[in-house]
Amino acid sequence: MASGNEGHGGGGNAGQGGGGNNEVTIHIDKTQYKSPNPTTGAALYLLGHVAAGYDLWREVHGKGDDEMIANNATHVALKNGDHFYTAQSSLNPGNGS
Repeated sequence: MASGNEGHGGGGNAGQGGGGNNEVTIHIDKTQYKSPNPTTGAALYLLGHVAAGYDLWREVHGKGDDEMIANNATHVALKNGDHFYTAQSSLNPGNGS
């Protein structure tokens, strides 16, 4: 007996907890990830495998500076398609002897 759902769903990685979380697609350093929304800064650092000594930034389109995401429990509201990138925490290119 066919249920009429063949070929739909699947996916294998059915999120944690299911149900109430809105899951969005984001990019961190040009790699696509799925994240619950809202999330926390700390969760984004883990998701994107951000190395020690690096900060995570959200690209802001139009006028304005990109937004630094703190590596803590602060809530971060995501939009589908958000792009993030990592950068060294302190850049001192001329600070050598």
